Amino acid sequence: MQSRFRSDRRLTARMGVTLFLLGLLYVAFIAALVVLLKSWVLVVVIAAGLLGAQYWFSDRVALFAMHGRPVEREAYPELHGVVDRLCAIADMPKPVVAVSDLEMPNAFATGRNADHAVVCVTTGLLRRLERGELEGVLAHELAHVAHKDVAVITVASFLGVIAGLVVRFAFYSQLFGGGRRDQNTAVVFAAVMGVSAAVYALSFLLIRALSRYRELAADRAAALLTGRPSVLASALTKVSGDLARIPTKDLRTAQAFNAFYFTPALGRDPGLARIFSTHPSLEQRLDQLGRISAELGEATAPGGV
Repeated sequence: MQSRFRSDRRLTARMGVTLFLLGLLYVAFIAALVVLLKSWVLVVVIAAGLLGAQYWFSDRVALFAMHGRPVEREAYPELHGVVDRLCAIADMPKPVVAVSDLEMPNAFATGRNADHAVVCVTTGLLRRLERGELEGVLAHELAHVAHKDVAVITVASFLGVIAGLVVRFAFYSQLFGGGRRDQNTAVVFAAVMGVSAAVYALSFLLIRALSRYRELAADRAAALLTGRPSVLASALTKVSGDLARIPTKDLRTAQAFNAFYFTPALGRDPGLARIFSTHPSLEQRLDQLGRISAELGEATAPGGV
């Protein structure tokens, strides 16, 4: 079913190119694993099993990792009310609504498609945002679901994660078992580590390039759907400012899931992390929303719906 969120052909094209390039990397990666394990059947079974698990259970894994839980309307009537309203406007199925008991103000969407999606917000976000700002954030997350980029990022990230695990496995195997191996085996292990490291690095860069664009696409779609880019800009400014005041140690766990968040958990002084960020800068996002606001002739001040 086609939602009323504004489609983005450039995002669709970028997702297609990213998946194609990652597919090429995947072929090289599988070849490296076949060399390592000397059994293509075992490699295919393991790879297919892990990819299937990531695709089918990514929503549960993400919720578990970020301490999220599905909530009923009775417990969070306002949150459900905003999601209901946005889904009605967008003409899309209502996702599972979840809440994470974290002080860090943030939100994320996950799931393999619109019929199996989860939108989760933290209690820190709920305490900080007014209703209109919350609507802007949730519209942004629903745009990710409508654009299908959540599923693409989930599948794309699989390759980098597995490549990183192979690098670690090969490194520790060589470190603790090197004395029992001949020179040829050492060369094979070195080759596997090299290929896996290259696959990880390239997939890392491809995913981040796609992730930065998809955030801008979700901002655009959310602003156009609600007709109020100023409230989304207000939420972005407020959440980014509050994240900078959260202790860095409390953000470390969250950083592994930055690609899924409304805004990245970078801490007080992101430094070089901005270069490899999964999100465009706050200035880029606010500039885009400012242009959309001017195009729409928006005169409504940020506030409640």
